[in-house]
Amino acid sequence: MFVNILGYLHMESKRQIKFGRQLKKDLADIFQQDTLHFFRNALVTITEVSMSPDLGLARVYMSVFPINQSEQVFQNLETLKGEIRMKLGKKIGSRVRIIPELAFFHDDTEENASKIDRLIDSLNIKPEE
Repeated sequence: MFVNILGYLHMESKRQIKFGRQLKKDLADIFQQDTLHFFRNALVTITEVSMSPDLGLARVYMSVFPINQSEQVFQNLETLKGEIRMKLGKKIGSRVRIIPELAFFHDDTEENASKIDRLIDSLNIKPEE
């Protein structure tokens, strides 16, 4: 699910979801072949791949640990985007007409949940009598 240009909520079709799941697996395979090259010393997880309706753009959401290396990881991915897309093309080129463009995004859901947990833990709430 994503918000389109006009600001309307758009539900992904089954085709988009299925293709996104497959790309998630294929990208994970590519990244596992040479993790140092792509991520240096960070631990990176692909959390979701969301496809545009025409399957021409893949939005790849990733979480990075440690958090302070996320900017460096995404700069490196941006630099290597052409190489990643070429490797993806070799992997899926026989099954699809168009190799999607890749856009990498930081998924900070886990970080936000952790912040909320810390805030809740820090509250000094007296029990009811």
